[in-house]
Amino acid sequence: MAHISLCFEGVDDAELINRITTELMMLDGVESAEVGRHGAEVEGRVRRDALIETVEALGVKVS
Repeated sequence: MAHISLCFEGVDDAELINRITTELMMLDGVESAEVGRHGAEVEGRVRRDALIETVEALGVKVS
């Protein structure tokens, strides 16, 4: 199982953190996702590109 770290900006409230967490957990292959204001730690068998696309679809820029 892979461990993937994402860094992002513009996450200022708990509602957005919850939306990101929910969307990441809905992806096939994601076992766990810990999301905070500045990034996420994801465990599972999932492509990094898929994680980035999911987060950016919510209006959050991944660096």
